[in-house]
Amino acid sequence: MKSLSLNPIGHVRSTRKNPEDDNWDSEKASIEVDPAQFSEEALLGLSEFSHAEIIFYMDKVAPSKIQKTARHPRNNAAWPMVGIFAQRGKNRPNQIGTTICKILNVEGLVLHLQGLDAIDGTPVLDIKPWVIEFAPRGPIFQPNWISELMRGYWQS
Repeated sequence: MKSLSLNPIGHVRSTRKNPEDDNWDSEKASIEVDPAQFSEEALLGLSEFSHAEIIFYMDKVAPSKIQKTARHPRNNAAWPMVGIFAQRGKNRPNQIGTTICKILNVEGLVLHLQGLDAIDGTPVLDIKPWVIEFAPRGPIFQPNWISELMRGYWQS
């Protein structure tokens, strides 16, 4: 396959400096968009949306930790073995993270958010407004183990 090359559009500024699994809503986070590439017009109109989808590169994941097969999520043997593409763990092959966050406000080239599960300094690849029409269509379901795993993810 052909390789890709992406340039970050900015970086995360967060009160969280180390990757941890839970309590992300308690962190203050923002994205500083790169002024060498963009003017404030790049964020024009974004504050009219309640949420944005943030696509970022988890650059702090050690190459030796990358998973390409199945594992127990969070190494918890009580949860089933599932493939890396059936979970949202950080040890992904391309280290891409996505999160839908609440937009608090936009100040110049800084986007202030709640619920961004990326640590300080994380490269941001893209920002997209979350649009109702892109929400899942039809019934939504998931296994019980993921609901258990996510219980404390956003709040303690």
